[in-house]
This record gives sequence, structure tokens and C-alpha cells, in this order.
Amino acid sequence: MGETPAKDRKRVWYGLLSAALAAVLLYYSLRGVEWVRVWTTITHARWQFLVAAFLTICCSYFLRSLRWRILLNTDAHFDVLPVFVATMAGYLGNNFLPARAGEFVRSYIISKSSSLSKTYVLTTALSERIVDAIALVLASSVVLLGVNPKPVWLGDVSRTTAIVAGVGLLAIAIVPHTGDLVERLLRRIPMPAGLRHRLLELAAQILLGLRTLHSPGRLAGFAFFTVVVWSIDCVTVMVGAHALGVDLPFRVALLLLAALGLGSALPSTPGYVGIYQFVTVTVLTPFGVRHDDALAFSFVTQALNYAIVLVLGLPGLYRFKDWRQAMEAPAPLVGQASACQSERSSDS
Repeated sequence: MGETPAKDRKRVWYGLLSAALAAVLLYYSLRGVEWVRVWTTITHARWQFLVAAFLTICCSYFLRSLRWRILLNTDAHFDVLPVFVATMAGYLGNNFLPARAGEFVRSYIISKSSSLSKTYVLTTALSERIVDAIALVLASSVVLLGVNPKPVWLGDVSRTTAIVAGVGLLAIAIVPHTGDLVERLLRRIPMPAGLRHRLLELAAQILLGLRTLHSPGRLAGFAFFTVVVWSIDCVTVMVGAHALGVDLPFRVALLLLAALGLGSALPSTPGYVGIYQFVTVTVLTPFGVRHDDALAFSFVTQALNYAIVLVLGLPGLYRFKDWRQAMEAPAPLVGQASACQSERSSDS
């Protein structure tokens, strides 16, 4: 009973912080805008290229589901369609629910359809996100080495994020091998036996989820899809910009995607309103794109993405009408760890 008011207060504070941040970023993004030019740019967009961008986005989402399926199939066997449905339901949640709630939604749908625990599935989903961030940051850092002159702030951010990405990569490599250390620490800390058992099971699931990337075969497949997905996303950015009369080189498209990916980690309103506009304008204008054109591009691409996740994500939410339980649970539930422990350990 006591957890609900505390949880509600956290949601309220998170919502207020997200709304305040969105308002501030929108103010800086929209000030001085020539709205007539923005509207003209949008209404004169070439629909052929927008259709092409629509198709490449759909292709990217499908390949993302195949990539996540590689991790999920470590301890189960999923067909392509269920994973794609869950993936799109998750992206729908990320676009219309706060705090990247879509990660919980898609993890809940998959665990509901299998014997895998919610914690384990959620760990694979978050591992996917972490690797995405690492890949984007490292790739953009390499790209920035050849960009001269470049904004000072962009170079400083690049160096900082590259260090953070390296630390994250090292953590993924090392943390799954610390199971014995974590277990000894949890057994030495004074706590109720029930809580200790729950934490041990939770830690086991998290470590096993991270360990899915330690198989050379899975890692190779995951890396292949990561390169293909982000290459397609870069092409999508270029095609979408071209539809509005803006020509972006591949490297600038990659920098924009990296910045948007990092920006999504901030407290945000549903759909990253404010953050999306601010990041797009901030990254594109130093490379010669007019403020108004960059803003028009952000509106069009965001609307296009909304349309795609609605069309492809609603069937997943309709099929699993009780997905809201994933948002109401006080913590990811743990189960089936003992039954799958030996199989997972041998597979990794």
C-alpha cells in the first residue's frame, strides 16, 4: 500500500521535470523561426522521397527485431513475427509513454509469451540499447576526427562520450563474469533472507542477460545487424532531408542519429518532443543547414515515425491488452532462473 503513493510522486516529479525540460528546449529551438518558411518547406516536400523514407524506416524496425531475436533465442526459440510485434509495441510505448516505458512493454509481451522471466528479457532489451549507444558514439567520434573545422562543443562532447562508451563496452565484457563476487557480497550484507534470495535471483537474471553477447556467433550476428540497421537509418535521414530540399552527407546523418540517441536518455515527454527539435537544430545548423529547414525536418521525420509505430505497434498492444501490468509492477518479476541456469551457463 505504501509503495503506490511513493510511485505516484515519482511519476509526477518525472513528468514535471520532463515537461520543464521540453519547454526550455522548445523555446531555444523555436525562437527566431520563420514559420512561413517552415510551412513552405513542409508543404513542398517531395512525396516520393518521403515514401522511400517510410519504407526504409519499416525495414530498419524489422531488422531491429531480428537483432533482438538473436539475444532472445539464447534460451528459447521465437519466430520472427512475435518478436517483431513486441518490438513495435515497445517503440509505440517509447513514443507515447514517458520514461522509455516501451522497453518494459516489449519485455513484458515477450515474457508473457514464453517461459523467460521479465528481468532476463528486459536485460536483453537494455543490453541492445547500450550496445546501440556505444556503437553510435564510437562511430560518430571517428567521423568527427575528419570534420574540420567543427564546433568546439561538439569536439568536447565527442571525447567525453567516447570515454563513457569505452567504459560501457568494458562493463559488458567484464560484469557477466562477476557472478561469484556479487553473490558473496549479497550473502555478507545483513538483510532478511527473503530479500537476499530475491536479489540473488535478480542478479543472476541480469548477469545471464548480459552474457548473451558473450557467444562469438551471437555477437557476430548482433554486430552485423547493428551495422546494417544504423546504415539504413543514416540513409533514411539523408532521403528524408532530400525530400525537403536539404542534402546531408552520410557523416552528418550519423552525427545526428548519435546525438538523438544520446538525447533520448534525458527525462523526456512522450515522443521526445523538445529534445528531438533541439538536438536536430543544434547538430544540423553548424553544417550549413538553415534553422528553419532543420526544424521542418524534425517535424516531418517525427510525424513519419509516429505514423509508422502507430500502424505497426497497435496490433501488439491490442493482442496483449494486459500489457499495463508491466507498468504497474513494483519491480521486474524474477522466475525460472534455476530451471534455466545450467543451460544458459553452458551456452555462454
